[in-house]
Amino acid sequence: MTDIRSNKAAEPVGAYPHARRVGDLVFLSGLGPRRRGSKDIPGVRLDSAGKVIDYDIEAQVRACFDNVRVVLEESGSKWENIVDVQVFLTDMQRDFPTFNRIWAEYFPPGPTQPTRTTIAITALPQAGNAPINFEVKVIATV
Repeated sequence: MTDIRSNKAAEPVGAYPHARRVGDLVFLSGLGPRRRGSKDIPGVRLDSAGKVIDYDIEAQVRACFDNVRVVLEESGSKWENIVDVQVFLTDMQRDFPTFNRIWAEYFPPGPTQPTRTTIAITALPQAGNAPINFEVKVIATV
């Protein structure tokens, strides 16, 4: 087993590696939308008191997928090797249609399309200046 600690993806919000490689498989930790070195959550608008006014789920999904791509590459894998994806949304009714549209861009039908589970949850961590509304967990081959 080898821990993968990315120098390009956003820093983890806890004491865990970005991924762990075991044989020919890479297991990514849950990744959020933050960018490395920033506390800002892409697409989040805050009021003067620092409370969330609104968020853009598309910006968060795209930022998460960027982090996934970076960690996969640093693990010796690649986007096309993704086998399984677990998705966590804090507002399924509001955000699922947008997420599903973006998913189809990143994972068109074909032989490399991974399996997917989408889960609605009440909250995700405060991963910077605001709570996140989207997180993704991935398993890929090397």
